[in-house]
Amino acid sequence: MLIKVKNKDTLIFDDFTFRCVVGKEGITSNKREGDLRTPKGLFKLDTVYYRADRIKNIQTKLKLRKIKKNMGWCNDPRDKKYNSLVNINEKIKHEKLYRKDNKYDVLIVIDYNLKRPIPFKGSAIFIHLTKNFKGTAGCVALLKKDLLIILKLINRKTKIKIN
Repeated sequence: MLIKVKNKDTLIFDDFTFRCVVGKEGITSNKREGDLRTPKGLFKLDTVYYRADRIKNIQTKLKLRKIKKNMGWCNDPRDKKYNSLVNINEKIKHEKLYRKDNKYDVLIVIDYNLKRPIPFKGSAIFIHLTKNFKGTAGCVALLKKDLLIILKLINRKTKIKIN
């Protein structure tokens, strides 16, 4: 099973075509931290994180984790915890997962630069939510209803191909 991000605004899965958005600066095969680009390639999907106070009854075969107020994702290329889940009480540069806006009410971690991350190669690459289809910082974003449909259909073998 393969999710295809065909261009900067179309995501195809099975017989479904969804509107999506990618990084403000497009898609690149040479991703760098902070470049506002989405990495090009074929990637596994990792854990689904969600806000239990905002999203109920998620149906998926992927690993699920509730987002807590102290969760963040390290985006400091100089830190040994770069591109991984961190406790925001530590003095580590990070992106908060528990947000006031709805972008991270539900997200899928894309397995980009996760295992033995290369500093400055990019971090926190997710499939997350959007309401306005404005370019992301490097993620792929979808409407909530569309991401929930995809979560029901995918499994641990599903990959995402970003062209």
